[in-house]
Amino acid sequence: MYPTIRNAAYEPDPLHGPWREEMSVLRLGEELHTELTRMHAEADKGPVRPDRLPVRRLNSLLQAMAPGVIATGRNAGTDGRLPWLYAREAVPPDVLAPVIGTWATGMYREEDDTEGADLEERLRSDDPAEAVQLPHWEAESVDLTETVTSAGGTAEPAARLYGLLPEWVAFRLAARTFRTGGTTLHFRVESSGNGARLVSWPPQRYERRGKTWYYSACLNITVHTVPFAPRFRVHVSSQVRRWSTQLDVRPHQLGGATVLLDAPLPWPGGPDRSHRLMVNTLGYDRRLKELAWRHHSPAPLLPELDIVRNYPQPEALFSHPERWINGSGDVAAGIVYHPSIGPHEVGPGLMPQERADLDAWVEDGLRPVLSRIPDLTRVTRSNTPSLLPRSGAGRGPGVRDTQLALQRRVALARVLNGRPLEIDVFWQSPETRAALLAELPKLIGFPPGESMGPADDDTWRWRGEGVEIRVRARPAGPLADALQVSRERRRPRAVRLAEAVEGRCRLVADRVVPRLDAAGVVIMEIAGKERFAAVPDSDPKHALRIASARQDRLSQFVNLPDDTDSGLEHRAKWTWLDAFRQLGAISPPAHRVGAGVPGDLQYVALWLVRHTRKGPTRCPVHRLVAVRVRPGDGGPGVIEGWDAERAEWVPYPKLLLLLSQAVEPVAETGKEKEADTGGPGDGVAARGGLRPGALPGVEQHRQREIERQIRALLFQLRDRPTLLLADAGNLRQCWPGLRNGELARDMLGFGTEPAQRHTLYGDDLRVVLVRDANAREEVAEWYAHDAKGSVGFAEGVWGTAETESRVFASTASKPHTVAKLPKGLMKLAPTAQGRTAPGKSAWNPGQLEITVLGCLSEKALADSGREGDLPDRPAEWATLTHQLRYQDDYPPLARPLPLHLARLAGEYVLPVARMKGEGSTSSAP
Repeated sequence: MYPTIRNAAYEPDPLHGPWREEMSVLRLGEELHTELTRMHAEADKGPVRPDRLPVRRLNSLLQAMAPGVIATGRNAGTDGRLPWLYAREAVPPDVLAPVIGTWATGMYREEDDTEGADLEERLRSDDPAEAVQLPHWEAESVDLTETVTSAGGTAEPAARLYGLLPEWVAFRLAARTFRTGGTTLHFRVESSGNGARLVSWPPQRYERRGKTWYYSACLNITVHTVPFAPRFRVHVSSQVRRWSTQLDVRPHQLGGATVLLDAPLPWPGGPDRSHRLMVNTLGYDRRLKELAWRHHSPAPLLPELDIVRNYPQPEALFSHPERWINGSGDVAAGIVYHPSIGPHEVGPGLMPQERADLDAWVEDGLRPVLSRIPDLTRVTRSNTPSLLPRSGAGRGPGVRDTQLALQRRVALARVLNGRPLEIDVFWQSPETRAALLAELPKLIGFPPGESMGPADDDTWRWRGEGVEIRVRARPAGPLADALQVSRERRRPRAVRLAEAVEGRCRLVADRVVPRLDAAGVVIMEIAGKERFAAVPDSDPKHALRIASARQDRLSQFVNLPDDTDSGLEHRAKWTWLDAFRQLGAISPPAHRVGAGVPGDLQYVALWLVRHTRKGPTRCPVHRLVAVRVRPGDGGPGVIEGWDAERAEWVPYPKLLLLLSQAVEPVAETGKEKEADTGGPGDGVAARGGLRPGALPGVEQHRQREIERQIRALLFQLRDRPTLLLADAGNLRQCWPGLRNGELARDMLGFGTEPAQRHTLYGDDLRVVLVRDANAREEVAEWYAHDAKGSVGFAEGVWGTAETESRVFASTASKPHTVAKLPKGLMKLAPTAQGRTAPGKSAWNPGQLEITVLGCLSEKALADSGREGDLPDRPAEWATLTHQLRYQDDYPPLARPLPLHLARLAGEYVLPVARMKGEGSTSSAP
């Protein structure tokens, strides 16, 4: 058992002091910003935010083509006074002018591109009457560890460091080589929206099945804060970056693939090649009806800067990706692999030892300015709740399965409460039908069902011990067909999709007849979403869920089996378990924390559902979901959801049906143009603040409404001890008081009001925040190790030696279903004994950060006038949260069970659209 875990996270070393770098800084300046804004307004020929320059493509071009440029500032396209470029040395005007001129040309359509070409001449001109002055570079000493400490004790970096520091770290590391097992890797820098990446280049090769497969090591570098930590963190996570050399899709099915371009610099007298790989997006343009460079890709501008070399055209790159990854002349390009474009023989993930080796290389490269954070040690031996043992003395084969079946049957009897369960199975393949009918009685401990129907044998029934289940299995027919969405572009896309949903609802209503005295579930076999990718909005899954809910039926889906499907029994099992979960027939096992947890404690989880116009029904919506779990005394607990409209708790399945009934008005036009502000926003936006381009009034109203609902909800929970669980990464957008810089121990803040002690919302209220890595790598990568140098994984709750610590790490063991790999496999440097190592998939369990924000600490008790009460131990509440990730039917969950239930309830938030001023297109009650 490993005693410690190590995070791949670094912080400013207090022994070193500030990390200062001399940089050249460039601002657009008023004159150039005004000129570019005028040109943008003319080129766009529209009133949509002409004050915001689309500088993202220009930034990418400058980073790749201008020697010495390290990073670009945030929001420079909005305000010419803000820092725009950070460089090791000033970029000469002879480089800067043609790059800006080429970008300006790209703003115009072909017939109007003379304006952009003229700008380059004016930038170079010596005539004061015609010249547009390039701004002057300014020398600045930048502290890359500049920090402000919040009132709650959280260290926050200066806003510009969220973008600047990862780039600087990446270039510092890219100057070194990484050697492992006789293999030497060289890294190049790739800019990303949330930080920077290092990609080993050129890629490595793996020969398999008569073909060559390409892959690289990839390091993601991001900057983050941790609640109450005295220093901010730099996270460095490692992974395998795979490259596509065969695309098993048609051009019109390619939505958007990332392409990294390696091109020499076209300027004389400087370095031959940039240390960067240029990021582009290749995808099918439905307006042009051909493959094209998309999403502000700089690749189309390169031939204007460099007329000598041959750069890849979209069609040629799509047709011959292997030719380009090996290089054509001195230009190379790699298409980043995604599972949607075909199989790949290199498995994802890295082995623990390789991650540890890369981490040690990073640590050595960042000394002495950044140092690794301290290792974490165990805070408890109670890693799991009271689960059914998998083995042991006197436990013969099948004992655990029998006990699990009894648990499920008792839980079903509780939620059905004497009502029958009506299940409609709509199948497309006889194999799936047979597997579902065979697996159901096994899971609940009933004998195989007998047909109770007519000669076609389409109805089965099971009855006993308070449970009655009736299953009717019929061919799906047109129910599972692709949706037919009108192509009439004059009307909003959401409205056209809503009409297609209505059509499918009518088909379902003809096939499913609701019974008021029964609980109902629809199991539908449909094709996977990749089958519908060629035609946008044609996947019928969400329409079928809406249609089933209108018939008071929950819904669960199972995909068609493929030609090599050997896990049909497993998939059938999980289809039924998910159906039981939707019925509320699930509860957490009894915890093993200790007497510090009240016996009548209830769990409440909050989850915010956020859909944009790109969501499943093309309707933007923000909806707060609250789930309450009250564990039973020796039996199944009760799971409920909060009905905000009626201000009452309702059974969990009823909550799901209510969530599906929303109807949303949409604007007269479905076209929504996103402003380009040169990046994803500053550190505040990246951590859950206002999105760039968002309307503050709309956001503020939404925030106030969500916060009002949360406060009203807390008032309803004062009758008994409550553990409130929230995912900070999910909820902080509409509850800004959950941002790290706003947190204070045992305090809750709402809106602009000062934070108040959390016990004002309930004498026995505890508040725990969880956070995972999510798409921004917010929680560091980790591995376990011991004093002998052994590296691996371990489960448990981890923390520091600080007695007042409120932040803990929760790690789970690998599920028993994950294949065990031999120790010593090296994917980056395969040995003679492990030639097939690159083909193995490495499963790396994620880390869940647990912050005990509010508990009954000594100070909280004193502030509440309860000095004589025994104070809480934060580690116990972190342990309880960790144990809530475990349940007998599931491998360890990514989040505590109440949060898991709240998040999955969001699958039913499927608002359908109607035009303003018109009646609803929905027939929902």
